Amino acid sequence: MNIVVKPYGGSFSYCRPDTSWERENRDLYTPDRIDRWDWAPIVFVRVCKAGKCVGRKFASRYYDAFGFGALLYVGSVGEADINIAAASCADHSSVLPFPLYNIAVLEGQDNMFKVFKDGREIYNKDCKEVQEAIEEAICSSSEFVSLRTGDIVAVELAPTKTLTERPDTEIQFKATFCEKETFGFKILF
Repeated sequence: MNIVVKPYGGSFSYCRPDTSWERENRDLYTPDRIDRWDWAPIVFVRVCKAGKCVGRKFASRYYDAFGFGALLYVGSVGEADINIAAASCADHSSVLPFPLYNIAVLEGQDNMFKVFKDGREIYNKDCKEVQEAIEEAICSSSEFVSLRTGDIVAVELAPTKTLTERPDTEIQFKATFCEKETFGFKILF
């Protein structure tokens, strides 16, 4: 299973390893060498049909459910920033909560995705704007990566920002969608 990511504002997608998938809300214990976590909010879909070079007109046929989550990136190791490939490979750094939602929920008027750090809202998004981004990501990603049934396609909804860094010792990171908690866990240093 691939986790195909379309970066915010980027024209090329990349893949995260499936070992980065966090789906059980387990607390994230930061390895000693990591000094900072960056993050980006995402919408993601489950691919229900294999495809390559999917045309825009047909993109809606390739996914059957969606969810909102977050991608965590290792921001720095010691004094050095690291490249995107290394930053996106940490275990439990792809927060993709299940169960997923039916696509019809995207058309709801008041369905908001909100992310909180230590109880303070740090991001929100109205879900009716995301379907076009999902389908564009399926099309552009499938030009270079074959999509298989069961793969996840994730679209960053905002630029990557710093979430927490040393000397913080602990933060609470959580999100809600349709006023229900989708994920919630601690990041500990």
